[in-house]
Amino acid sequence: MSSPILLAYDFDGEGGGQSVSDKVISRELKKESLAWVHLDLAHPDTKPWLDKEISYLDPFVVDALLAEETRPRVAEIGDGALVILRGVNLNENADPEDMVSIRLWIDQARIISVQRRQLKAVLDIEERIKVSKGPKDAGQFINMLISRLNERMAPVLLELDEETDNVEEKILENPDTIFREQIIGIRKEAIVLRRYMAPQKDAIGQLRLSELRWLDTSHRRHLQESYDHLTRYVEDLDAIRERAQIVKDELANIIADRLNRNLYVLSVIAAIFLPLGFLTGLLGINVGGIPGVENPHAFYIFSGILMVLVGFQVLLFKKLKWF
Repeated sequence: MSSPILLAYDFDGEGGGQSVSDKVISRELKKESLAWVHLDLAHPDTKPWLDKEISYLDPFVVDALLAEETRPRVAEIGDGALVILRGVNLNENADPEDMVSIRLWIDQARIISVQRRQLKAVLDIEERIKVSKGPKDAGQFINMLISRLNERMAPVLLELDEETDNVEEKILENPDTIFREQIIGIRKEAIVLRRYMAPQKDAIGQLRLSELRWLDTSHRRHLQESYDHLTRYVEDLDAIRERAQIVKDELANIIADRLNRNLYVLSVIAAIFLPLGFLTGLLGINVGGIPGVENPHAFYIFSGILMVLVGFQVLLFKKLKWF
């Protein structure tokens, strides 16, 4: 039967670590040296494993790690912290804004993390451990994880910003309703990303100001850098959302102006032909006494009168500045 454990490492304190078995990691988590276990939340044995192996922790921690819906946050419990973060979804055939959560219990001696879907930032840390460039302590681990999450976000935001620029340029060149759906998609993606990035920024800020003893000055300085990066990301998302709304409004205005211009032309044409239609209708009735019935040149005379009338109307409309 498959194991709920995806990764299990015993750190050597020098940036490296040794991958250990399921039985060994249970013992290592109870020691003073740093150990890390990474679990699959979708596995049916994850909850029983947590209930059995980390029963010494507050039951609130297990409930939070297994929660169905989560938002980024930090909760200090003693000298440890429950940390819930999100990263962009870079899995195949997935939308980046469908952000993947990672839930962690972290203290000076143990890291217990849970994921429902694959998160590439976790694999990045494992690769660093294998080449002895991984975290040396719990503070470095959380900083490395946050940094990798931020680095994965940057290209997604850059692509979204470039897409906004392209749509804006296309609308200025050739405004068309076909761009409306694209604008709505950009705004939706920005809103969804911001929904998780804003609380994640607050969570990192709270962690930076926490009183956890295993976070030293260097760790807090790196957390400040990550906080600044996320602040800029949130501001960029706000700007993209506002730009998309402005572009959408501009497109609506251009289309409305085009429609109004067409209606105006039709109104002028209708105004010109209104008296002509009245005269032709009046002279087309089948009753006696119609002028010009006996005159062979009456049609041409009447047509000339209509042309003069049209010329007079055009001059009148120009004087009234109707066009």
